Amino acid sequence: MTPATTPATTTTITAPATRAARARWALTDGVTLIGREFGRLRQEPGELIAALIFPAIMVVLFGYVFGSAIAVPGGGNYREYLMPGLFAMVTFTSTVAVTLRVATDASRGVMDRFRSMPVARSAVPFGQTGADALHGVLALVIMAAAGLVVGWRAHRGIVPTAEAFALLALTRYALSWAGCYLGLVVKNEQVADQLVPLVFPVTMLSNSFVPTGGMPTVLRVVADWNPVSALTAACRDLFGNPGAPAADAAWPLAHPVTATLGWSVLLLAVFVPLSVRTYQRRGR
Repeated sequence: MTPATTPATTTTITAPATRAARARWALTDGVTLIGREFGRLRQEPGELIAALIFPAIMVVLFGYVFGSAIAVPGGGNYREYLMPGLFAMVTFTSTVAVTLRVATDASRGVMDRFRSMPVARSAVPFGQTGADALHGVLALVIMAAAGLVVGWRAHRGIVPTAEAFALLALTRYALSWAGCYLGLVVKNEQVADQLVPLVFPVTMLSNSFVPTGGMPTVLRVVADWNPVSALTAACRDLFGNPGAPAADAAWPLAHPVTATLGWSVLLLAVFVPLSVRTYQRRGR
């Protein structure tokens, strides 16, 4: 007798017919996948604890180590000058965490399992970036609390302070899409891990910790046009912290809020479609 064979089964995903229905489908699945990310963190709490403690350590370390050696342009408390730079630094370095998570899921076959399920294709990158946005809110809260402990204050009132935190959250969300795309491209957690050291020169070559005026001309130009510098300057302005740019500052420092919004919109316009398209093509 010939042994019976079981035919292979495949899952055919039929997208809803209307654009509104497809958007609701993607949104629902995206929220589910955000919940999946937080469920994973409950099983591996060390990753979340490290991600949340790191900003607080940075505040204490840089605030007291650099604070004794650097004078603020125009005078003022160095830790108040520093905090917007640390907010910006942590916002940009978060890109690596998204890259690592996406690359890990890709290398371990998690992405392939998602493709075999009736899940909206765009929901997977939306879930990854949405989860990182919520992580970012928690990190900002902890970092702000640590800043208050070491003497940082926001002086311009509730509305400008809320605008500064909203700008930080928007920038982090836009950067998370860049991280998602990189994770899909490298597809290997070991390769993604090697990208970590490349982020720090970008954040350090800025006005986050020291004024750019004393840098060599070439480095000063790079630092002045660095998106990290624009975000830092925007936060200093909205928080009312010391470090206002000089009258002849480069355009991104003279108009930091506009420049940061422009960078965020550009990142979203480029990396949202790239990430979704790259995820869809990986299954072909």
